[in-house]
Amino acid sequence: MAEINNVIIIGSGPAGYTAAIYAARANLNPILVSGFQPGGQLTITTDVENYPGYEDPIQGPWLMEQMQKQAAHVGTEIINSQVTEVFLNEKIKKLNLDNGTTLNSKTVIISTGAQARWLGLENESKFQGHGLSACATCDGFFFKDKEVAVIGGGNSAAEEALFLTKFATKVYLIHRRDKLRAEKILQERLKQNSKIKFIWNSEVTKLNGNDELESIELIDKQDNKISNLKIDGVFIAIGHDPATQLFKGQLKMDEAGYIITDPDSTKTSIEGVFAAGDVKDKIYRQAVTAAGMGCMAALEVEKYLD
Repeated sequence: MAEINNVIIIGSGPAGYTAAIYAARANLNPILVSGFQPGGQLTITTDVENYPGYEDPIQGPWLMEQMQKQAAHVGTEIINSQVTEVFLNEKIKKLNLDNGTTLNSKTVIISTGAQARWLGLENESKFQGHGLSACATCDGFFFKDKEVAVIGGGNSAAEEALFLTKFATKVYLIHRRDKLRAEKILQERLKQNSKIKFIWNSEVTKLNGNDELESIELIDKQDNKISNLKIDGVFIAIGHDPATQLFKGQLKMDEAGYIITDPDSTKTSIEGVFAAGDVKDKIYRQAVTAAGMGCMAALEVEKYLD
């Protein structure tokens, strides 16, 4: 008979590691499958200044390394592999890994996260954390008294631009069309804010700089004119994609692909399956809220198994 585990955690961001720590401390002998990007989005984040407990800024990769070590120290088995197939509807859940292993478990915690959509430009990875960001809440503070740009036209872009006016001296809102998709009330707030300048019908075609982002190249889609904009920071706000492809057809999700859970809970539509972090949260998307949900998931797993 194949071994049946108590809980398997899919994903290794703040939600996954926190769930593992709590599950291990409850003597549930958790297994965590780290996925293709161990540590999640924080591994491409440099200075982290809003995670509680640290007086000075810390590095995102370092924070995730500490969480990983803590999870292992309290008894989590960490498998550096990727889940390729899941069967969640049976009482005993089955997960196939890309290393050829099959795992069986009474419960599963999904913490596969979400990824920001990027523009697909040549130097994007180089400038991530060095002037290029997809989270104003995370990084806006570092652009105090500087000029920044937000790329996008929906609610997220409008909210990011408004948030950045708390720090930046000027915020350019760059959109490829001549009007925004954002809600009317947000559009009014943008227009009334003297720090915001609109750049319509334009797309960013190039990111320039040495170690830090220094300027962006823009093309005007109406006359194909190319221009350069000197800038201290760029925030891309064209949406996020939850990493839920693996679970489609089994779990209930919203129209954007985020896993739906019960109110004030991490319980999904399948008994014994729980979801925590950005994979179910399209509102806050913070490391600390993801960690909190990881804690919730582990506690709910413990109660479920009891």
